[in-house]
Amino acid sequence: MNFDEFTGQVQNRLELPDTGESVRAIRATLTTLGERLQEGEAQDLAGPLPMEIDRYLLDADSGQRFAFDEFVDRVAEREGSTDPIDRSDATYHAQAIVALVNDVVPPGEMEDVRAQLPEEYGKLFQLADEREE
Repeated sequence: MNFDEFTGQVQNRLELPDTGESVRAIRATLTTLGERLQEGEAQDLAGPLPMEIDRYLLDADSGQRFAFDEFVDRVAEREGSTDPIDRSDATYHAQAIVALVNDVVPPGEMEDVRAQLPEEYGKLFQLADEREE
């Protein structure tokens, strides 16, 4: 999947008006996820993604420890252009982007990601789990 296909999928799934908002949502989610993962895992997850997108995982200050609520707060803050977006929107956007990443990466890669995260992060994978059923 190339950059245009990936951003188009995000724009479609989230019903966003333009590519700019899609890129902001992708950047916010993947940067925050990259911060929460260990560096090696962020690299593994980034590998199959378009290079314009994988950098959000690779450039993040990885290995940080924070709860799921903090994850959502960071996504909301980063995604808003001037003010943070609503927390429920940030949660849904992160879930949809993680579900798309799950569709793109090799089987088992998302399981490695989940293994690094506390149980409360299960909410992040809700849409990916529903798509697999």
